Amino acid sequence: MHDPMSAGRRLALRATVFQAGATALVALALLPHGMPSALGALVGGGALVAGSAVAALLALGGGVQLAGAAIARLLAGVVLKWVVVLAVFVSGMAGFGLPPLPMLAGLLAATLAFVLAQILKR
Repeated sequence: MHDPMSAGRRLALRATVFQAGATALVALALLPHGMPSALGALVGGGALVAGSAVAALLALGGGVQLAGAAIARLLAGVVLKWVVVLAVFVSGMAGFGLPPLPMLAGLLAATLAFVLAQILKR
């Protein structure tokens, strides 16, 4: 029997793994430019990985629901995802002094990996 909830969880896990891998690759590529740059890429991509994981837990954690409730959970998940990303970015730059460009590079890599995971979901 086909369970749509478990399919959604598998897709969310795959996307998270793709995002983490892309983030690690960018961090490794930036390592020759110094540890702060590599760490910035890890934090930037890690912010999206964490945000996506939180969004998936919120959106997929409620089981089968009425359409209105399911859409509300999805929207709340997306909003919470970007709140997490913004909070991590502000912490990384203001609190730890990480360079913003590598953080954006990590975020971009994680975003593109998320899109790739959606395309390759079959």
